[in-house]
Amino acid sequence: MTLHIFNPEHDIALASNLACFTAPHAGRQLRHDLAFLPALWASPSDVLMADDASAAQQSLERFAQSMRRSLGISISCVRQWVQYGRPSILWQSVTEVEPWGWDSALRARLLHCGVNITTMPSDEAIATMRQLSHRRTAAALLPLLRTEGTVGEAFECQSEEEISELLSRHGHLVLKAPWSSSGRGIRFVNRELFSPTSHDEKPNDYGLKGWLRNIIAKQGSVMAEPYYNKVKDFGMEFHSDGCGQIEYLGLSLFHTANGAYTGNIIATEAAKREMIGRYLPLSLLDNVQEKICQELGPVFNSKYSGPFGIDMMIVHHPDNEPSTKDDELSLHPCVEINLRRTMGHVALALTPTDDDIRRVMRIEYAKDCYKLKLSRMK
Repeated sequence: MTLHIFNPEHDIALASNLACFTAPHAGRQLRHDLAFLPALWASPSDVLMADDASAAQQSLERFAQSMRRSLGISISCVRQWVQYGRPSILWQSVTEVEPWGWDSALRARLLHCGVNITTMPSDEAIATMRQLSHRRTAAALLPLLRTEGTVGEAFECQSEEEISELLSRHGHLVLKAPWSSSGRGIRFVNRELFSPTSHDEKPNDYGLKGWLRNIIAKQGSVMAEPYYNKVKDFGMEFHSDGCGQIEYLGLSLFHTANGAYTGNIIATEAAKREMIGRYLPLSLLDNVQEKICQELGPVFNSKYSGPFGIDMMIVHHPDNEPSTKDDELSLHPCVEINLRRTMGHVALALTPTDDDIRRVMRIEYAKDCYKLKLSRMK
């Protein structure tokens, strides 16, 4: 019996690297309100974990009705639940665990519930997954994906002086904490506002430097990337079998605001390819997808088994790279690697069979509650 868990606080837990970790209120509420999500891909005979099983069952039934109306998709709402802090014979029946993402806090939580230790990764294996989740993994993959029609660089820095030197070359940078959740741990900086030797810093400048020093002190470094003029976010979703094979699952067309996830397009793969094909040659996407499978297979071999996603961007061609067209677009093939399940995987679980059905899936917060909504594309 497989135990499925939606633990959206995973990225923050991974950054903390603590077994005794308490998620922020927003993370706990998101986990509570959308605990039903794994029912979209779990077998009816599996078991789902929730903070409140009754509330999760009701949310599942409501969303299933929305799926039938909007997508013509039906799923079983007859589910088995376990609830954290509540005894159940099902805890001991678990033979496999599939969470949103693995971290030390989740492992400790499951052990406390009585789940068999053999069903989950060891502390050493989780430490290895954490290192693979470091943004330097994406930085190392990026040059291997660079071909004609692509852009992208990423640098790991340990000092303000390194940031200043990069700014002298690129002018405008995006700084990222090595481990952080969506929309957090990111700062934008340009050379006019950053001077590591200045003693008359402006308040907002000091805040940036304080953040930078804190990240380097706690996480050992900071990642720096040239700023690109983004046209569109999207991604690719994959699955690693842990034995060196990577399976491509499909495209993820999503929206962000200030780096934070706001929604996904629900459509067939053919429809999504048609949308991206308006911006870039599909042959370029196929080439990048094949290279990702080839390059990450050996990297993840015996180290990571499970779903993951790679975020990408379509950007205006940078001024500092040769181009023959003023309006040429380029592909950034690896903005970051999410070594866990993503909302793109959720969207794939809702893929319609009709090319004409196109919806937007959003997480909305209203009346002190998170809800997953499906609406028509405008």
